[in-house]
Amino acid sequence: MSTDRPPLPPFTLETARIKVRAAEDGWNSRNPERVSLAYTEDSRWRNRREFFQGRPEIVAFLTRKWANERDYRLIKELWAFTDNRIAVRFAYEYQDESGLWFRAYGNENWEFDQRGLMRVRYASINDLPLLPEARLFHWPVGSARPLDHPGLSDLGL
Repeated sequence: MSTDRPPLPPFTLETARIKVRAAEDGWNSRNPERVSLAYTEDSRWRNRREFFQGRPEIVAFLTRKWANERDYRLIKELWAFTDNRIAVRFAYEYQDESGLWFRAYGNENWEFDQRGLMRVRYASINDLPLLPEARLFHWPVGSARPLDHPGLSDLGL
């Protein structure tokens, strides 16, 4: 069984967009084990102030994250790409354990190995409080963003 995770580098505009949407769909599944399979066994991460490495730590991080960030919905958008690197910007909405809503804005830099697995992920993220009526992401939790749902640029984010 192949461990390739297409599309593979070197990326084109089309394949970089496909890779970004696949990552968005994976994260919207809220399934830590599924998401971790897109990364190398020894993938290195920086997420906000946390630094960690490897799939088991990715699963632990995502499990913790989604336990605290309820009703999580994410949109990613391609920002730039080169042969084996992709930069994205993203926004996600979530509700904390006290019921308050937030929109998180951020940027990620990704580096892939030859099999299309992400070996490095650096994320910078800021959270802003959000009134419930200002929410823009309304598809079912745990599912992919519908194809006809606007992206970040379309939403003015």
